[in-house]
Amino acid sequence: MRTPFTGVGTALVTPFKTDGSIDEAAVRRLVRRQIEAGIHFVSPCGTTGEAPTLSHGEKIRVVQLVVDEARGRVPVLAGAGGYDTRAVIELARELERVGADGILSVTPYYNRPTQEGLFQHYQAIAESTSLPIVLYNVPGRTGVNLEAVTVARLSALRNIVGVKEASGNIVQMSEILAAVRDDFLLLSGDDPLAVAVMAIGGRGLISVASNAVPAEMVQIIELAEKGDFAAARRLHAWLLPFLQVNFVEANPIPVKAAMAAMGLLEEAYRLPLVSPGSAARDRIMKVLQDLKLLGSAARV
Repeated sequence: MRTPFTGVGTALVTPFKTDGSIDEAAVRRLVRRQIEAGIHFVSPCGTTGEAPTLSHGEKIRVVQLVVDEARGRVPVLAGAGGYDTRAVIELARELERVGADGILSVTPYYNRPTQEGLFQHYQAIAESTSLPIVLYNVPGRTGVNLEAVTVARLSALRNIVGVKEASGNIVQMSEILAAVRDDFLLLSGDDPLAVAVMAIGGRGLISVASNAVPAEMVQIIELAEKGDFAAARRLHAWLLPFLQVNFVEANPIPVKAAMAAMGLLEEAYRLPLVSPGSAARDRIMKVLQDLKLLGSAARV
């Protein structure tokens, strides 16, 4: 049986207007489109949502919009991570007040804490909120790896319920699953690895690609949940070029460019992110054309 934060959760992009402000109407449209496509939960204000360039108030506002538009139809796993534990605690408390159903909290970056520092950081956050917390390990961006032994220690805390694993290390993920309690969730943080992670006992995916192709990503994971890995692999293989091209430049640059070409949002970023270079854009457009994704996502 699926529980909150299993299946496919979309790591929502944050749509901006060309003047740099948040496009609130587009936020609502995107959430509606996700729900109509059968997505299992949504996760605003993470890496894909350009969280480092959102002010504290903007993060609260985006989550308010998502919660309001979701209307309880799907859970909202809101991003609240960073390198200052006190600031993360303050944000988590405010997100709880505005109705988030859970917190996705990336490991502290830049200051590169020890494993004990990581444990105490997450313990302090867990003690500050009653919301369920999903850890987020993405060492390629943060410069620190949340090791399996630390995840196992953290899994003993009541409201730490899972980990989004984007290390790319399947062995480490297997070690986590062997060490944590049975109901602890391991979610893939990488679209191309999602089927493999499901095969070793993962419970789903927090997806970049589902911003553009939510129904297809839901189908892949639901097939894997049913144990039909042959069908899941076939759909995964067809969609793989899109899963890969989303990282031809730093996420979320490619997926926002793709979504703009599909008519879902204005192509607008906040510095230091910029539009994709011409070579990258050509690759993105070719994949969309090859997979016949252009013109398939009318605004709702």
